Amino acid sequence: MTFNEMLAWDKKIAANPDGGSVFQSAELAETKRLGGWEPLYLTCGNTPVTVLQKPVRYLGNFWYVPKGPGITKPEQLATIVPDLRTQALDHNVFAIKIEPELPRTMQILHAVTAYGLTPTRAIQPNGSTVLIDIAPGEHAIMASLNQKARHAINRALRDGVTASPVIFSPQNAKIMYDLLVQTAAGRFENSLRPYEYYYKFWETFYNTNRGSLFFASVNGEVVSAAFAMYLGKKSTYKDGASVRDKQVYGASHLLQWEIIKWMKARGCTQHDLCGTPPSDQINNTSHPLYGIGRFKTSFNKHVTDYIGAFDLPLNTLKYRLWVQFGERLTLRAYYKHHHQSWY
Repeated sequence: MTFNEMLAWDKKIAANPDGGSVFQSAELAETKRLGGWEPLYLTCGNTPVTVLQKPVRYLGNFWYVPKGPGITKPEQLATIVPDLRTQALDHNVFAIKIEPELPRTMQILHAVTAYGLTPTRAIQPNGSTVLIDIAPGEHAIMASLNQKARHAINRALRDGVTASPVIFSPQNAKIMYDLLVQTAAGRFENSLRPYEYYYKFWETFYNTNRGSLFFASVNGEVVSAAFAMYLGKKSTYKDGASVRDKQVYGASHLLQWEIIKWMKARGCTQHDLCGTPPSDQINNTSHPLYGIGRFKTSFNKHVTDYIGAFDLPLNTLKYRLWVQFGERLTLRAYYKHHHQSWY
């Protein structure tokens, strides 16, 4: 897909009722080719939808719609689902996974299942997340942050921490990846993808001016790093890392503040910190994301819960085999051979 084609598709996605999602962007879809996915850029019920297609041995093709379709009401599925089903059958698809960003309420959950959709586990990390309103001026945004975040930002500045976007280069990409590996060690290293995947992901968003690396440094040493991207008026913080043997108070908060300012300058009005425990688990110290949730709720205590992912079975028998053992075996075999997630 060419540079101009990616920008044109992103413009269509941003015009969806939900304002678009970077996970529905052409940049992300094209990066997914490295994991064996084939991007399909479809229109279903007049709604642009980015679909990822992957073959599953013996069963046919599987479709995944990351953080889409871009709707705001479950009734909008009435025109999308039938069209999505028809086009999928033409591609020998046995099941479709969708992940619309609808609020998690019992009423919405019941409404969605009425379209033949089955609840399943979310794939993207922000099924529950913290959103920051960055539409006001910088002073108003700073004042709206929780006291802990404001204190951390000011403390980092007093202690000589500097934070800013940096150019994308092989050297900076390697610094970022090495920090990711350090941060993941002993905690979530199994979820890391190979360096080549991250490089392609960061490079693609950087080249379309939709994303950037950000470094926070002390005396010339990078102590915290992040990659963030945006589509339309919505920005997302995706990858974050920091040194583990030299914690610098407030560095990650200051880094996030610089991301917010960078995104605001590009017209974004909402910043997604991308992933926390669910709202009813946010204070559960045994939750694996407790520490991450504590950091992100220091900016805004409100946790937004989405409905998560739903499957649309197209072949009952094949889908039953997929749920009972096919998905588990496929994911296990793929990780064994490629050392990264099938999704």
